Amino acid sequence: MTIDELTFRWVGWTDLDRSPRVLDLSWGRMEVEGLGVGKDFKLYPGGGRLWDWSLSGTQHEPGIQCRDVDDLLNNGATVVVLSQGMEMMLQVPRTTIEYLESRSIVVHVAPTREAVRIYNELAETTPVGGLFHSSC
Repeated sequence: MTIDELTFRWVGWTDLDRSPRVLDLSWGRMEVEGLGVGKDFKLYPGGGRLWDWSLSGTQHEPGIQCRDVDDLLNNGATVVVLSQGMEMMLQVPRTTIEYLESRSIVVHVAPTREAVRIYNELAETTPVGGLFHSSC
């Protein structure tokens, strides 16, 4: 399966009870269990896909939009990890955090390396979703 095939549909992740783990992270590159390699990802219980910022109008500022997290919730995440980028350039507006909290979702916000650590730890036992930006 090519990275283009990952963009707009559910992909070949078969463990529907668990979120895929991030296997490797470097500047501008992530490798995700069962999904392959890409730059930015949306991950959630049972799968994930590339995170195309243009679908929701996301930019570094004002940052992650409420629409960005809907896929995570629709796929059963009860905890959400939001990465701020490797250099913390991606903002997370208070409105996005409040949107999640109003739905009783536990939210973690961290620079990408720390976000991946938190996410991978939670993925072992918790229906976790995450948005990951692997560059700035």
